[in-house]
Amino acid sequence: MAERYWIETLGCPKNQVDSDKLVGTLVMDGLVAAEAPEEADLVVVNTCAFIEAARQESIDTVLELSDLRRPGARLVVTGCMAERYGDELADALPEVDLVAPFGAALTGAPRASASTAGTPVRLGTKPVASASLLPSFDLLNLPRPASAAPWSYIKIAEGCDRNCGFCAIPSFRGKQRSRTTESILAEVDQLAGPGGSLREVVLVAQDLSSFALDRSTGRTEPRIDGPAVGALRPIVELVAAVAARVPWTRLLYLYPSTLDDALVEAILDTGVPYFDLSLQHVSRPLLKRMRRWGDGDRFLERIASIRSDEATAAFRSSFIIGYPGETEADHDQLLQWIAEARLDWTGFFPFSNEAGTYAAELDGQIPDELVAERLRECTELQDSITAARRESLIGAIVEVLVDAPGEGRTYREAPEIDGIVTLSDTVPVGSFVDAVVTGADGPDLCAELVGVNHSGTHRSAPAVSGAVR
Repeated sequence: MAERYWIETLGCPKNQVDSDKLVGTLVMDGLVAAEAPEEADLVVVNTCAFIEAARQESIDTVLELSDLRRPGARLVVTGCMAERYGDELADALPEVDLVAPFGAALTGAPRASASTAGTPVRLGTKPVASASLLPSFDLLNLPRPASAAPWSYIKIAEGCDRNCGFCAIPSFRGKQRSRTTESILAEVDQLAGPGGSLREVVLVAQDLSSFALDRSTGRTEPRIDGPAVGALRPIVELVAAVAARVPWTRLLYLYPSTLDDALVEAILDTGVPYFDLSLQHVSRPLLKRMRRWGDGDRFLERIASIRSDEATAAFRSSFIIGYPGETEADHDQLLQWIAEARLDWTGFFPFSNEAGTYAAELDGQIPDELVAERLRECTELQDSITAARRESLIGAIVEVLVDAPGEGRTYREAPEIDGIVTLSDTVPVGSFVDAVVTGADGPDLCAELVGVNHSGTHRSAPAVSGAVR
């Protein structure tokens, strides 16, 4: 009987891509998916280490699955915590059979840590060497199974070359390593499967708009207020190439300084005018302390420029609350900016003091209770804005991609991140349908069908009628 596996994925979409590639490797090695973790012979936890809350969730999940697993089942911890902490994590979690960075060595019978070098371990039934000796076992370029959903994340690069003051990712994910355009397009074709059922590709990376600049020749990174060289950038060419293969192409995590006119135009040309801007704050002095580019006025100007080109464009961003040195004036400026920008979606995160980062040693650390108060004020304000923007769509006819029976999304909603659209459960998954919005419940919409396109094609540009924009 074939061994069974269970993979629990925590953290961001990039981790989900890693897990998908681990699944592909395990399946090729003869394992089959278990229906529940307690039925698996191999239980893998793909962890997140971005902030303290994510690390605690990862540890809690490991302990919970350790209690659930059946006798003799192996428990493996991989992902960012394995990469960042290695031996320390192995010592702290005696319940775990193997701590392996990014799944390079998944099923060793002997206990091992991420730093183990040269020790033979097994991936399913196949012996392999440890992670440090396996450049060929690179999750970034491993094949994946065809997507079970009508959409899929695709990671186009690993690591990051920026030095943001709060972020530890470069310390354990390393410098940026971009894939080739050919390998990415091959993965798009693979995920689509023989029937071409893939309807949406979501491109992800730590620094998406700098794709391939780490290996380019003579290509420089533009700024939106700098030379107009964006048309030469590989990300622009990649977006166009992916959009030629699937109906919807979405980009997550855009650094604001590199969202130049050429990239904006490329995104609008996909028919998915969705802009996920990694802003983090709007106070210029505080952004300098974060080692970040920009300020609130520049951000508002760019958003207004995009809206002038496409009035129905959707925007998402994220902000850090309580970064060391954040003053009441900085916080008030952020609240005013949120009210003026009226973004569709915004995430707020309390500052997490990460060891080894520039911010860890800064003065002006903000008390937890004050961070919580500022976080609440920002969240309440944005929740009211999001609800109002969703309510403004009532009566509009929108195009919906059906993700699951009775559930879909318009271009305004990134999968697994934003709200959803509920509608009739009789429409085939993977269909594009026209629906009229009949109600809104916070971030979610209710809609009734107007028409169904069973061919899976979609309109070439966003269509919204009857909405207040």
